[in-house]
Amino acid sequence: MSKKVFVSGCYDMLHSGHVAFFEEAAAYGDLYVGIGSDRTIAELKARKTINSDAERLYMVSSLKSVKQAWINSGSGLLDFENELRELRPDIFFVNADGHTYNRKINLCKYIKTNCAFKLAHTAKPGFIPRLFCKALCQHTRHCDSCGRSYRLV
Repeated sequence: MSKKVFVSGCYDMLHSGHVAFFEEAAAYGDLYVGIGSDRTIAELKARKTINSDAERLYMVSSLKSVKQAWINSGSGLLDFENELRELRPDIFFVNADGHTYNRKINLCKYIKTNCAFKLAHTAKPGFIPRLFCKALCQHTRHCDSCGRSYRLV
C-alpha cells in the first residue's frame, strides 16, 4: 500500500515551482493536496485571488502527480486541520517558508497524527534553492537529514 503524502497551500497563479514541489512530494507516495479557499486567501493576503478556488482546484487536480485535491474547509494559516484529521497522512511534505513550519508540527502532535515531516528540496527550474532551514538545519549550510548543501536566507 502506497504512503499518503499531504501538502497544502493556496497555489494561486500555479507555476513551475509548484509543479516541481508536487512532483517531489509525489515521489514519496500518493499525493493529496489541500488548497486554500478564496475566503482564506483574502483573509491572509488581504487581496482577491487571481484564479478562483474552483479554477485552482481544477488545475491542481489535473496534474499527473496529484492523486486527489480539495478546497480546505477551515480558515487561517492552518486551514487544512479538518482535512489533516480525516486523511491522517504518513508524510506531511512542507516547504521551508519559515513561518508555519513549527505550527504544522505542533498541529500534528495535537491531533495525534504520526506523520513524518519531509522538507522540500525543489526550486523553480533555473533558480538556486533558497531555504530557511532553521528547524532542520540549525543554520548550517547543509540539511542534516539529507546532507544536501543550501544557501540559507
